[in-house]
Amino acid sequence: MSELTKTKADLEDIESVDDSPVMDGSDMSSAAAETNSPRLLKLQDGSEQARERSRAVRLYLFLPIIFLTSALLGGLRLAAPDGAFVFVTPALLCLIFAVFMFALFIRGGMISIAGWFSDGAPTVQNVASGAVLLTAYAATAQVFNSLIPETGLPFWVVAFCFAWSLWNNLFADLDNKKLLRSMIALFAFAFAAKYIVLAGITAPAGEGGWLRSLIENPAKETMTWLLDLPRYTAGTGYIQFFCLALYFAGLYILPRSAR
Repeated sequence: MSELTKTKADLEDIESVDDSPVMDGSDMSSAAAETNSPRLLKLQDGSEQARERSRAVRLYLFLPIIFLTSALLGGLRLAAPDGAFVFVTPALLCLIFAVFMFALFIRGGMISIAGWFSDGAPTVQNVASGAVLLTAYAATAQVFNSLIPETGLPFWVVAFCFAWSLWNNLFADLDNKKLLRSMIALFAFAFAAKYIVLAGITAPAGEGGWLRSLIENPAKETMTWLLDLPRYTAGTGYIQFFCLALYFAGLYILPRSAR
């Protein structure tokens, strides 16, 4: 009897084992996925936080440094003949031109005000966004200060050309690429006019080259009176070239929205 009881108990154990659910491959993979999903979520959150951190450093640290450096170089001159450092503050007209340029940025889609400032964003973020745009405005004003001659007839001629171009662009159909191309062409022309043509004409004796020799004799006094430009060394042109390069690099990095 004991042996029959033992055999019956073994049969019941075997039946209970057969009735237990068996996990196929899909169930095992889903179970493994459920086990690893918290780890994957942590990795994804970590990578997103790293991207946000690098974007914030680029936007709120590197970009203001680029614009502030461009603004500093835009007012820097090397006076002739000793090469002393001179810092030239921007004229009121340069500040007005910078306002027009920012209006073009907004109209052309380079900057979205709603993307930089929001009621739902923290106050610190709105203040930081305003500081970034303020550095961009300062760099824009100093770029105009760099390209417009300081005094005399050339000041009014170049200023009129800038005013005419900015006013026409306000009513033109521009996008980001067209606006940047127009700016590069306009600023390059103004740079060549000031630091190649006018600098060659007003250079001290023996430094003007062929440009000065063409007009030196009968028209020398007339050109000196009309131009009435301060004299700077050749190093000033190199400084202003890097000012423009940094400025356009900052505009290239500047996003349309801070979010």
